[in-house]
Amino acid sequence: MLEFSGYLHVISQLAQCRRWVSYGLLSALLLSPVVMALEAPQGPVVLRVTGNIEHTNAGNEAHFDREMLAALEQRETLTMTPWHDGEMRFSGPLGSALMEAVGAESGTMRIVALNDYAANVPVQDFFDYPVILAMQIDGKRLRVRDNGPIFIIYPFSEQPDLLNEQIMTRSVWQVKRIEIDD
Repeated sequence: MLEFSGYLHVISQLAQCRRWVSYGLLSALLLSPVVMALEAPQGPVVLRVTGNIEHTNAGNEAHFDREMLAALEQRETLTMTPWHDGEMRFSGPLGSALMEAVGAESGTMRIVALNDYAANVPVQDFFDYPVILAMQIDGKRLRVRDNGPIFIIYPFSEQPDLLNEQIMTRSVWQVKRIEIDD
């Protein structure tokens, strides 16, 4: 009987150790930062985000097709721009939703167009203003000849103080890549 009770004691001690190890692993998982991977694009890549990002799907980059961008929180902005006659209705994902998707919270973006024009934009702009990555204008898909596939649109009509040279240079069209630095 002594041997059996000793065996039960060892099993009881092992069960307690297992419980503590499980709690420790659970705590470590809950308290450690979560690094999420993005789904891989299924269609042609229209936007690449590189640099200081936490969530990737192509090596150390985040690649997005139109459907992935359309799955982000969307916004419609009715605004006048210096490049169009009258008010136009732009729609696309919020810049803040893109930054959240890639895990970028601060720093400077270098937004690069198809023709290699680039503008430096604080990441904070995408959180301070409802900036969108317009993919449609008046309900029609933005094509390259229409300044697409992606056009950075600030809410100029809602916030007229944004209609200045500095912000206008940040309104990059034909966007192909966003590089994020510290």
